Amino acid sequence: MVTALVLLSTQRADEADRLDRADGLAELLGAAGPPRPATLARLAALGVSVHRPHLLLVCRSHPARRRALAREAATLGGRSGLVAEREGALVVLLPGDDPAAAGARLARPSSEQDSDAGVTVGAAGPFRPADGADAALWEARRAAEALLALDRAGESAAAAGLGFAGLLLGDRPDVAGYVDGILGPVAEHDERRGSDLLHTLEAYYATGASPTRAAARLHVHVNTVAQRLERIGTLLGPGWQDPERSLEVQLALRLHRLDASGRQ
Repeated sequence: MVTALVLLSTQRADEADRLDRADGLAELLGAAGPPRPATLARLAALGVSVHRPHLLLVCRSHPARRRALAREAATLGGRSGLVAEREGALVVLLPGDDPAAAGARLARPSSEQDSDAGVTVGAAGPFRPADGADAALWEARRAAEALLALDRAGESAAAAGLGFAGLLLGDRPDVAGYVDGILGPVAEHDERRGSDLLHTLEAYYATGASPTRAAARLHVHVNTVAQRLERIGTLLGPGWQDPERSLEVQLALRLHRLDASGRQ
């Protein structure tokens, strides 16, 4: 009986702590802009270092899985992490600076044995809780929604990992980072070797992905274009001409051209 009473007391204390921590996160998420000093003091008392980098994860799952997911999420940040339910999703605040890695620890696909097991995670950050979390919450929520809309349920991603879709999510879209992520190897090759691969790639797409017409446009032999495209394929990796990848490359080329013309 004594053991049962001790266990019951411990469970009640744990549940009270969980609710207190959830309320603290809800208070942070409800603040428009920087939180009030009282909110920051409450977060500090809960173990959150409000001036250090943090991440925010929005986890979409079947409602029946949410409690187990909350227990799992609570272990990721130790006493520095907070977990709360908000608008039909689980929101997790964690210390750290790598949103992709944090999200991958909670995401999981559904299986044939359990179709409700999937967890889709949108991630945002790093940011400082002292500056407010409303922008990070919006970005993480949109990332989760974008994954579901792109038929990528069961995965995790931040805006930077969603390709062109990610450009629409953040409050400060990283256009330069997007272009560099797609075309960086080709641009570096041109700079290092004095080659003209980016121009060749533009001509290739401008002429309907025709090496012959691209050669005429560039005033070079078609074999030269073929050799350049082979080198481009090596730099961009397999599948660069697949429809989805090709769309990303063409968008990056347009953004690169706009940026170059803006600097002239």
